[in-house]
Amino acid sequence: MHLTFNTLMLLGTLQGFIMCGLLFFSTKNKYANRLLGILILLITLAVLNMYLEGVSRLPDVIRFILNFLPLIIVMPFGPLIFFYVRSITDPDFRLSRQDRRHFWPVVLDVVPQAVAAIYVGGIIVGLFARNSQPWVKFIDTYNVYSDIPRWASISTYLFLSYRHLEGFNLAKDRLKWMKQFTGVFMAFQVLWLIYLIPYVIPQLTDKLLDAVDWYPIYIPMVMIVYFLGIKGLLLPERETKASPAPLEERLIATVVPLLKKAMEEDRLFLNPALNLTLLSEHIAIPPKSISAVLNQHLNKSFNEFVNSYRIEAFKKKVSEPGFEQLTIMGLALECGFNSLPTFQRAFKNMVGMSPKEYIKMNDQIRI
Repeated sequence: MHLTFNTLMLLGTLQGFIMCGLLFFSTKNKYANRLLGILILLITLAVLNMYLEGVSRLPDVIRFILNFLPLIIVMPFGPLIFFYVRSITDPDFRLSRQDRRHFWPVVLDVVPQAVAAIYVGGIIVGLFARNSQPWVKFIDTYNVYSDIPRWASISTYLFLSYRHLEGFNLAKDRLKWMKQFTGVFMAFQVLWLIYLIPYVIPQLTDKLLDAVDWYPIYIPMVMIVYFLGIKGLLLPERETKASPAPLEERLIATVVPLLKKAMEEDRLFLNPALNLTLLSEHIAIPPKSISAVLNQHLNKSFNEFVNSYRIEAFKKKVSEPGFEQLTIMGLALECGFNSLPTFQRAFKNMVGMSPKEYIKMNDQIRI
């Protein structure tokens, strides 16, 4: 059984790396597939770690090096699941600076390697005695109980993903995929919880590992790698919708003034983290209704609508005296953009020239 399990881990690792490469270099759903590729890569690294632990003839130097390599990185799973869901519901979605804060808890995953490095470094400089027992005990105990925040993190982001999907009317193929995607991880969370409860009880930890080892967790992880990779690659580029039903005049009359008020009076566009969900909560209109009005009545995507206000704010700023005290990036950030490349791309698409060219032209007109 052990040989079969280790062979399965090896095959899962190889398949995982192949899937990562295919997703990263896929020409469709590029951003979404890269997020999915990173998620599969992290799962694959955990499977690789399990495989290496099962190799009995692994050279000692390799085993020593593995003590300092964080192959089990689980805290980003939850954010990656959530942001992948968002990228499927909104093809224009990109991670903002505030979104990246969701990945900060990854430090919890590297504590064992940091402790091992501190111990070895302390021995080298003569700070610690050669007694690894208390250090190993701390690492083993930490590894057991760190699974609790890991499980809680994934569960929280799965809940957020489910709530996010409630506000969208996706095409049949994407809706089916999102249900499968979140359903697979929900099933895994239930399985992990059943395993986790006895695992964190000191009297039962060793008994559990002796009885079933890590089979109930890592065999499903290998299956998830296969499933996510294949399904993600097969997902069509965009939603294939039938001709949308005409919008009701009453809906247009309600939503358009609220959108203008949110931008022109409340100036929500200055928030770089603004998304469809936040706008929906602010004006108390469902996201799918906002999208319908933007797409069918105003002929704009959500990002195009918001960025038009940000670009107008930029134009106004560069027409005022003293704007030279700020860089273009500084002006863009003040107007609600979260990065210079995003601003430059949006500005050129909307205005037909770069920000520098616009400022130069504006200076010539004033002269």
